[in-house]
Amino acid sequence: MTDSDAPVAVVTGASRGAGRGIAWALGASGWRVYATGRTIIDAPPGGVAVRVDHSDDGAVAGLFERVRAEGGLDLLVNNAAVISDELVSPKPFWEKPLELADVLDVGLRSSYVASWHAAPLLVSRGRGLIAFTSSPGSVCYMHGPAYGAQKAGVDKMATDMAVDFRGTGVATVSIWMGILLTERLRGAFAGNSEALAATAEHAETPEFTGHLIDALYRDPQLGELSGQTVIGAELAERYGITDEGGRRPPSHRHLGVPRDPSSVVVR
Repeated sequence: MTDSDAPVAVVTGASRGAGRGIAWALGASGWRVYATGRTIIDAPPGGVAVRVDHSDDGAVAGLFERVRAEGGLDLLVNNAAVISDELVSPKPFWEKPLELADVLDVGLRSSYVASWHAAPLLVSRGRGLIAFTSSPGSVCYMHGPAYGAQKAGVDKMATDMAVDFRGTGVATVSIWMGILLTERLRGAFAGNSEALAATAEHAETPEFTGHLIDALYRDPQLGELSGQTVIGAELAERYGITDEGGRRPPSHRHLGVPRDPSSVVVR
């Protein structure tokens, strides 16, 4: 496959964690990836790193204008989110910093803004995908109300954007990720390899979701999934995808199940 033949993706929030893993997995699968972040250091294979502050609408507009000028877009992965170090604190929300609400800006609103700019480029292709990274926190208590509202919001965006995309060939899907083996999580187990190995049995590498998104995009029946929120580990069963070392990450369905989209459309 030549560079001109490669499908094109934008992955937001790709400087670390899930976004970086997704960008690198897509790059390894032949995608040309625009990996965005405020602190991007290196680019994924065959891709380009772009410094973008997703709280800056002008910077986001400039990103997508560049993507348009350089050939167009096939996939947007909305992953950027402001995550506070206080997120996992067991304190009630009013005893945590007010800045935890920033995830409703860079996390929820930023996903809408990126999708707004990406939509015309995807529609012009006649086929495309917007994928949102999410978690069971959209339906259960997880890390407090701001985090939960952001995850519930992106799940609903996937549902409602699918209605507007009907007949265009563009699909939207929100993916619940499991426990992620990020650099931060691995660091928390420094010096305790046995505990890390035990946790890894129930976790996913950041690259895992990237392989799922690649399979989703290439699925001839992608349109049937449009508007749905899916559990990543269960999506892997659909496509026969395993994680690092051939592991099959478990579904955390016990935490909750995705809400079924309503068929009612009010114009």
